[in-house]
Amino acid sequence: MAARHAGLSAERWASFPRSQQILMIANEMNRASKLFARADRDRLRSGHERVLALANLTIELTSSRSLRRELLRFRDLVAQQYVALEPDPAVHAAIFRALLQLDPAAWKQLPHVTGAARF
Repeated sequence: MAARHAGLSAERWASFPRSQQILMIANEMNRASKLFARADRDRLRSGHERVLALANLTIELTSSRSLRRELLRFRDLVAQQYVALEPDPAVHAAIFRALLQLDPAAWKQLPHVTGAARF
C-alpha cells in the first residue's frame, strides 16, 4: 500500500460507511487528476497507487456482488492508466465519473468535481 495509507487496516477502513469509502477514493482520483503534466508523472503514479490501495480495501470488504463487480472494473481501468506510458486525462476523468456514480452520496458530488450536470 502507498505511504499515505500504509497504516490503514481493513478493520479501520471497514469502520467508514461505504459512501465515505467511495468519496475517499474519489478524493484521491481528484488529486491525481491535477498531475498529468510530464513533470508530475511520478506523483500521478503515486496517486494511482493510493487509489488502487483504497479500491482493493473496499473490494475486500464489499459483500454486494454487483458493487464488487463494478469496483473490480473500476480498479482495472485505474490499473490500465497506472501502467500506461502516456496516461490519458480524458480517460481518467471518465473513470472518476464512473466511480462517483457507484454511490448515491458520491453521485451528488459529480457537478462539484467534474463540472457534469446531474441527471
